[in-house]
Amino acid sequence: MLKKTDKIFLAGHRGLVGSAIHKRLLDEGYQDVVVKTRQELDLMNQADVYGFLASEKPQAVILAAAKVGGINANNTYPADFIGQNLIIESNLIWGAHLADVPHFQFLGSSCIYPRETPQPIPEEALLSGKPEPTNAPYAIAKIAGLYLCDSIRRQFGRNYYTVMPPNVFGDRDNYDLKTSHVLPALIRKFHEALPNSDVICWGSGNPRREFLHSDDVAGACVFLLQQDGVEGHINVGTGASVSIRELAETIQRIVGHQGSILWDTSMPDGFPEKTMDVTRLFGMGWRPQISLESGIRSAYDWFLANREQLALR
Repeated sequence: MLKKTDKIFLAGHRGLVGSAIHKRLLDEGYQDVVVKTRQELDLMNQADVYGFLASEKPQAVILAAAKVGGINANNTYPADFIGQNLIIESNLIWGAHLADVPHFQFLGSSCIYPRETPQPIPEEALLSGKPEPTNAPYAIAKIAGLYLCDSIRRQFGRNYYTVMPPNVFGDRDNYDLKTSHVLPALIRKFHEALPNSDVICWGSGNPRREFLHSDDVAGACVFLLQQDGVEGHINVGTGASVSIRELAETIQRIVGHQGSILWDTSMPDGFPEKTMDVTRLFGMGWRPQISLESGIRSAYDWFLANREQLALR
């Protein structure tokens, strides 16, 4: 368990999840949270990362930095998704171990689980089958980071573990249609189609996904920092999912779009369903606070306030 006075290095503090974790740490009174921009510390540079960790000597590292994206981005840049994430994970996780950092929290992804698995997905489903082909390189990188953390825990007794969230959305999301995840992509599509132009969505609309607001992810991460001896990897989520069709219709209503939704079934669906079994985390006393609808309204408000900065109409 960390004290509020312990030094924490948060990697990825400008991203969707990292920025929410940074805010939550400060709001909850953690007094020594160290952050670095990419210009200040290149996480791809092993020597720089090792030197930084050795000199800073934090009590904990939170790794929220990663190359992330939706199906299109994973299909277009598979080498980047496995290569860059493996390098970042190796540099931070092994570097923290070499610097005698006692606590490490690694942000994984529900993409690590096999395509065919029981729903909701329990932690034990890891490696029970092949990963979903549309994001296998990314999933394999995350699995490698998870195993590195757990191997260090087992061999050296350090408190290294992985947090496994579902699809995350919220403030500071990525709205680039070539690289974004489904929820922010739909917000942008419906907004740009106002008032009544048709919107084309990928796939059949039938796959089911679980969505968790970044502020709830941050709440779970800080909650877990306050627990003793988290082992292996732990699912974070709501335990409920919606179909992509239901998601699109909800976003359409919130945005105020009056046109038609067309489904391009020539495009891949990805996982048939991804719903997390959160029995373990709920049993520890944590619950999400933000409903999907209120979270989407908040995300759309952020999009409207920042679309000029994002160079979006």
